Amino acid sequence: MRRGMWDREMVAALLLMASMPMVLTWLWFGGVEAIGRLALTLIISGLWHMVFMLARAQPPSLAGALSAIAVAMLAPEDLGLIRLALGVSFGTVAAELVFGGWGRNVLNPATVTIAFLGFGFPAEPWPEFVAPVIWAALPALGIGAMFGILSMRVIFAAFVALGIAYFGGDPAISVILPTAVLVLALLVTDPVAGASTSLGRWLYGAAYGGFVILFAYEWEGAAPVQMAVSAAFLASLFAPLFDEAALALWVRRRRKRHG
Repeated sequence: MRRGMWDREMVAALLLMASMPMVLTWLWFGGVEAIGRLALTLIISGLWHMVFMLARAQPPSLAGALSAIAVAMLAPEDLGLIRLALGVSFGTVAAELVFGGWGRNVLNPATVTIAFLGFGFPAEPWPEFVAPVIWAALPALGIGAMFGILSMRVIFAAFVALGIAYFGGDPAISVILPTAVLVLALLVTDPVAGASTSLGRWLYGAAYGGFVILFAYEWEGAAPVQMAVSAAFLASLFAPLFDEAALALWVRRRRKRHG
């Protein structure tokens, strides 16, 4: 992160602010159960940040709250206290804290947590979202893009890929599209785990949209959240490759131009 005002915690705070439309709308419609899930994920994430602060003098980050929010909203339902706590612990430690904290991690800890819980407990139902929660993802994306903390290239590339499939008229896309937008706002646009080069961001956003389309066509019986989270996970695995390809292309062009 850049020095001065734009340090790690400022970016995390702005990301939290941008997510508030989704979070507050989800809590409003989710009621006591949603509040309880969010409180649990926040507590578990906070405890692990505290442990690493005491053991390794590793400063805690507001980004832990971002991961807790995403897990509370997107993780399978009816997991119970123990299984949800184990999942949050695994994702927070294995995907974030062991790398030195947010900003040094390779994968989004929330994406890892939700994928772990989904594959570990496949019989549990996935959440469904009412329309106002989905619509609230749009101002969240807009606020993040306005402050420059979310990449417009990733957002636009994903929307283009999903839009082409949607206007093709296939009903499978129309079912998953709202959830895909929500996952785009919560997971895919993570400025740390996503691609960092200009071309890489275009490819990363398009890859997410492409995986969503692929799963919508081929993954029978899967829930929309399950397909969208899986697409986010696979796209994040390819993000370093997209950046490497973009850098290799840039070097090749420089060599041709300057010998």
